[in-house]
Amino acid sequence: MKVDRRSFLSFVIGGAAGTALSPLPWKLMDDSSIWSQMWPWTPVPPDGEVVYEDSTCSLCPGGCGITVRKIDNRAVKIEGKPGHPVNDGGICILGLSGLQMLYGPTRIKAPMKRMGERGAGKWQKISWDEALGMLTEKLTAIREREEAHTVAAIAGSDQGTVPALLARFMAAFGSPNFIRTPSYQDTDELAVGTLFGEAGRTGFDLENADYILSFGSGIADGWGSPVRMIKACSLWKEKRVPVVQVDPRLSNSAAKATRWVPITPGTEADLALGIAAVMIAKNLVGSGAVSGLGGIKNTLLTDYAPEKVSLSTGVSVEAIVEIAKDFARANRPLALCGRGKAQSPESLRETAAVYLLNGLTGNVNQEGGMWAIAPADYIQWPEVARDKAASAGLRQPRFDGAGSGQYANARHLLQRLPDGLNGNGPYPIQVLMVADANPCHSLHDAAAFKAALDKIPFIVSFSSFNDETAAMADLLLPDHVYLERYADVPVAAGLPSQTIGLSKPVVSPQFNTRHLGETLINLAQAVGGSVAESFPWKNYETCLQETLADKWDVLMQKGVWVDDDFATAGSSLQMAALDTPAVEIEGDAGTFPLLLMPYDSIRISSGYIGDTPFMIKTVADTVIKGKDGFVEINPQTAGEMGLSEGDLATLTTPRGEAPVRVHLFEGIKPGVIAMAKGLGHTAYDGFLADKGINVNELIGPVEDPSSGLDAAWGIRAKLAKA
Repeated sequence: MKVDRRSFLSFVIGGAAGTALSPLPWKLMDDSSIWSQMWPWTPVPPDGEVVYEDSTCSLCPGGCGITVRKIDNRAVKIEGKPGHPVNDGGICILGLSGLQMLYGPTRIKAPMKRMGERGAGKWQKISWDEALGMLTEKLTAIREREEAHTVAAIAGSDQGTVPALLARFMAAFGSPNFIRTPSYQDTDELAVGTLFGEAGRTGFDLENADYILSFGSGIADGWGSPVRMIKACSLWKEKRVPVVQVDPRLSNSAAKATRWVPITPGTEADLALGIAAVMIAKNLVGSGAVSGLGGIKNTLLTDYAPEKVSLSTGVSVEAIVEIAKDFARANRPLALCGRGKAQSPESLRETAAVYLLNGLTGNVNQEGGMWAIAPADYIQWPEVARDKAASAGLRQPRFDGAGSGQYANARHLLQRLPDGLNGNGPYPIQVLMVADANPCHSLHDAAAFKAALDKIPFIVSFSSFNDETAAMADLLLPDHVYLERYADVPVAAGLPSQTIGLSKPVVSPQFNTRHLGETLINLAQAVGGSVAESFPWKNYETCLQETLADKWDVLMQKGVWVDDDFATAGSSLQMAALDTPAVEIEGDAGTFPLLLMPYDSIRISSGYIGDTPFMIKTVADTVIKGKDGFVEINPQTAGEMGLSEGDLATLTTPRGEAPVRVHLFEGIKPGVIAMAKGLGHTAYDGFLADKGINVNELIGPVEDPSSGLDAAWGIRAKLAKA
């Protein structure tokens, strides 16, 4: 059997990925790594009665069911809950190491107020009464000046009762500025609204599909619900389901796929439209599959002929035609998009093009296909009470410009906050509250975002951890971590169902922290008036039980509530959003001859939560070694630049520069370089801080001209030997 270079690379990386994704090494390592690494803060489990408590993990959007093993109220191990509809006993490396977050030194242990310069790390512990009193005094003064709109809140999610309480507080207070951190959810919601005409999200029946066409989705790198995806990969292998991974880089997902299709970065929409054009040209489309198809049929056939698409994408004509035929002839084909872990928005054009492929096969809202799912509607609270101050504040425009003007359909545009704070906003922001988000690390041009925060007089963080954004706060009101609190966990993450998990306190709070829901209720009651009227609950647990109503008993008993008979967000896909321009990345090719792309790894947490000590020890020494971070480069490109494996180089982009080590990698296209996301923290602890480079500081936001979302997928760059 002949084995070419690409096949050999796929075999080697696929084997490594398969080993990493198998539960075996984690099972072997978990107890030993947790208890034998001499973490100075790790409690020694005493002898005692062993009990198990079920809960739901909320460290990522996956919503896995977990079982926590305890000895005398001390949690000693987290396992996946068998039979759970999302993960059925499986667990990822992040979920496995959750105890290191519960007991680790990065916890904020009590309310604190800043004492020195902002960001200097000088704090004084204060009581909860004093902390809430400080915040209430500032908010009340702002409201009395009828400037309620100058208060803003950033949240990591808008799903579930806790984010809903924060959004409700903002509305009752009189501010339109509840802003969600960006993710692929923004693009997905916009695409569903544009293509189906109704609000909703997509879900994917991965388990019953018989052909997978992934446009950069990290199906083995943390996309969707990671454990569900690992199980789906195994199922596809067992059932011999073809998996085609379109990816500029030989990622773990590409190596695990049946076929890897290397593509010129940023041309994925062209390829999807080229495949669609072949399907139309060869009469492989069901009649009436897509509304309005006839209107642009000729445009597709002319502008996206395989020969043209091949030139822009670098994918051969033969491959385009073959993929189109195979995709169309499968019984239940499924096309996916959302790069990496889908933690960043994408262009509406690219998403619409991929969803069009699903529509052309007639596999929308069908078994094995893509589902358009109506929003979950279990949070049914009374209308917010609005007094004169609230009404006046809510008449003001949003600070980020979302929901009006050119981008009327966008709901959140957080990347615009720095520009607004630097003098281009409609008004100043006087107070910023941040919950379950770390924009000072996770946003593009994170350094600029951090610098812009200096323009806000008072910042409040509800973080449980010493992250980069908490370090910039004036007041810390630490939330419980997920193992210490009740919370509903609505699970989207590509699931073709309405699923709600329940997080339950499996241990008592370890420190003087307070549930964020409780803090918001207390704060509303302290502000008083119509704000207090909008929060009638005695406490958060009462609010949660009343909200979940008849689901509460099911959730307490089973830990999860699933509705497979959900309402859809329309049944007919309409042609739209395909004639908008592509998103061009920043920088000119003359000054910056290389193209830098970030990539996701299932071993590195790149969202709000930072890597645990256990996770950081599993990262390969070609990604991070000591404190040095690596950039991947094709050997041909490296040779032309006089660079060798392990060389120290300076990486420069239009947004900044950083020292990096060089890693030669055959699985990346010449002229393209790549760096892992989730590294380069300046906060947290010695296990994570100052290791590697935060690639987000080298990439600037680029707005999708059709949506306003930050759809930057890379940046021009150059490398020079140091």
